[in-house]
Amino acid sequence: MNILMIDTSGPACGVAISRDGQIVCELQLTSGKTHSQRVMPMVDQALGLCEMDVGDIDLFGAVVGPGSFTGVRIGVSTVKALAHAAGKPCIGIDALEALAANAPYFDGVICPILDARAQQVYGAMFESGMPPRRLMDDEAEKLSLFLDRVEATGRDALFLGDGVQPMREAIAQRLGGRAHFAPAQHAGLRAASACALAQAYTWDEDNLKDCMTLLPLYLRAPQAERERAAKLAAQKEASHG
Repeated sequence: MNILMIDTSGPACGVAISRDGQIVCELQLTSGKTHSQRVMPMVDQALGLCEMDVGDIDLFGAVVGPGSFTGVRIGVSTVKALAHAAGKPCIGIDALEALAANAPYFDGVICPILDARAQQVYGAMFESGMPPRRLMDDEAEKLSLFLDRVEATGRDALFLGDGVQPMREAIAQRLGGRAHFAPAQHAGLRAASACALAQAYTWDEDNLKDCMTLLPLYLRAPQAERERAAKLAAQKEASHG
């Protein structure tokens, strides 16, 4: 089976291709240009390097979130379009699970966190494995609440993801020597890890979607919607005052 995976859910734009369970190409780029400008040229380049075309792909995958609302939409929309054009199925991969797949041999809890803004993180906990064994559902919550969960395990914890850099000091102060941080080459979401997860999930056809049913994973409403809801609530309260 040939799988093409796209990740535009965070700071990096990534594309990976696997052939019969082996990663044969991975392109990863973090630059000033938007993912919408980068993703299709990277798809074309990856296919060209592998001497393949879209018709050779059996399964199209996207990292569906949580993450940047705009980025997630770009990746999901691109994969839906490619799958529709090729008449092939697609699959969605959870961003936090893909991060956890970067650390298959850590003897403790793996704690992927993404910067959710507003002093919150998107976070989850896993034990190592392929696929990683989930210990909690994805949550959008304050870092202090997430660290409460981690501390309650009584185990060493490995942190990775784009939420680590702005919050590393707070994590280290709270957990001390039980806090570990992934090195740079494993700290960010890798399209290859998401691609390997897609391969691991192909045994169950219920995991496969068509281009109409692949959807983004949002843990909370976009900021614009939250601000609009708050404004409407304030106006309603004022009208009743």
